[in-house]
Amino acid sequence: MLESRHRSATDQVPYEGAIINPTHYLESVNLDPDDSDDDAYEDILNHEEFQDLSDSDAEETLEKAIRSMTETVFLGNLHAQKPEEKHKESLTKRPEVVDDYIRNYFSSKGLMKSLDAFQNEWYELQQKGSLSPEDRHVVSDVYIKSQELADSLQKLRIDVENYKEIANKARATYDKLRKERDFHRMHHKRVVQEKNRLIGDIKRLKKHYEAYEPTLKSLRNRYEIAMKEKMLMKLERDRVLARLTILEGSGANTTTAATATVGGVAGSASVAKNDKLGKEKKNASSGMVSNKTKGFSAVPALPKKAHGLKESILPIEDRPNIYANMELPVGKIDRLKQIHSINAHNMAVSSIKFHPKKMILATVSDDKFWKMWAFPSGELIMSGEGHKDWIADCDFHPKGAHLATASGDGTVKIWDFGKGLATLTLSDHTQAVWACTFHDQGDFLASCSMDHTAKLWDINTGKCRQTFRGHADSVNHVGFIPFTNTLYTCSGDKTLSLWDARTGLCSQTLYGHMNAINHVSFSLKGDTVASCDTDGIVKFWDIRNVSELNSIDFGPHSANKLAFDPSGNILAVASNDGLAKT
Repeated sequence: MLESRHRSATDQVPYEGAIINPTHYLESVNLDPDDSDDDAYEDILNHEEFQDLSDSDAEETLEKAIRSMTETVFLGNLHAQKPEEKHKESLTKRPEVVDDYIRNYFSSKGLMKSLDAFQNEWYELQQKGSLSPEDRHVVSDVYIKSQELADSLQKLRIDVENYKEIANKARATYDKLRKERDFHRMHHKRVVQEKNRLIGDIKRLKKHYEAYEPTLKSLRNRYEIAMKEKMLMKLERDRVLARLTILEGSGANTTTAATATVGGVAGSASVAKNDKLGKEKKNASSGMVSNKTKGFSAVPALPKKAHGLKESILPIEDRPNIYANMELPVGKIDRLKQIHSINAHNMAVSSIKFHPKKMILATVSDDKFWKMWAFPSGELIMSGEGHKDWIADCDFHPKGAHLATASGDGTVKIWDFGKGLATLTLSDHTQAVWACTFHDQGDFLASCSMDHTAKLWDINTGKCRQTFRGHADSVNHVGFIPFTNTLYTCSGDKTLSLWDARTGLCSQTLYGHMNAINHVSFSLKGDTVASCDTDGIVKFWDIRNVSELNSIDFGPHSANKLAFDPSGNILAVASNDGLAKT
């Protein structure tokens, strides 16, 4: 029985690089009828994805079985190659196997019979498994391997050249960096040497200039002493001239009276009187020199009363205001400019006052010093210290020979310029003293304190004559209405009060501020009064009607002090923002 069979490369076990030959061959096979087809064939398990590939459920033929086997093997190879599909596909030339080489040779020479015989015998041995494993696998191609090795070697050579080039560049960079390092090291050594030399020079100069400090202190003390003596000489000169004028006037009057009453005898008496007056003048002038050397006050009235310890008496009536009918010039604000700046104190300057007769300015500060300066040159004339705490305010005596200072240590000191020391210390206040002011007669001093009181002092006896109580908070400022016996005070309780200095009673109280009042100021004529508070509000008052005239807001910063110009038409406000406003 003859059966058609397909003989091709697909009938064999597929291998890598095999060439599929689609040629069909017919082979005669004798089937033994007695041969019982009892051989057990295992069922070929179809893959899950190909369970429906069969055309029908009929009995499989040999051709279908071979096709199923071929598809199963092919699909198995596909599944085995699935993980490799992730990589990029590339075309690789594989060397020919031995059997393909023989087939190609027979085919090219036309030896078809030899080809058929070779294929029959080769496939038969392959089916039986008689071929050795070496014959079934692909033989490696030595030439391809050599070529691959040569390519790899060439690539390595290129890499070596690149590495050499990189190494040469790195060596050049290293040499450059080493040269820069040496240069900077040398430069650093030079800088260190210069630094050490400069340090030595600085130490030498510091040691040299330390010797100048005692000299500068000595020169400063000598300068202050010289300026003080100069000031005292001016005061002594004014006093001597005044006394000489008085003595000359009295001598002339005495001579005239003696001549009118007596004749010749009176004439001789007049001569004797003149001689006596000449001696008195001589003694007076010699006494002034001794006073100068001893350092007595330039105004003798105050020391004489102090020696007597007589209580001063306030005038019964107010004095006429000499500025009331005067037309004083109005300050020109647009022409104001800074002409000089003085580094006066080491800490904040709390108050300034002008001398009543000379171009001298006094300053007090939180550094516990008071100083007097020539205006406008800014030369230091005199300075003093003695308070234990900051100084809040100062005021000149009306005659100009004394200065009163109020301090945070609770005391008020009166300084005598002639003696160069504090001649009186008033210490009845229990807390810090904010302000002080002299009466226009010069015998009384008023002060106000954080202890809610204001006091009136007799500077001749050093005793407190009146204590003004009534404020519910700190009394921030005190003053006299010009040429009157009326005091005014302002307080942290938001009120402004007027007091009778003789009785110690409050005559009027002004309300209107919404916060603590810092300062009150009267014009020289006494007809205008202004007050300021910590909100920056400035109010003008009518004292006669006890009412508010006007209010100006200079806020939001606190208004600390006020000052009228001589005409009383311009008001300056010192604000907490560092500005002076008008």
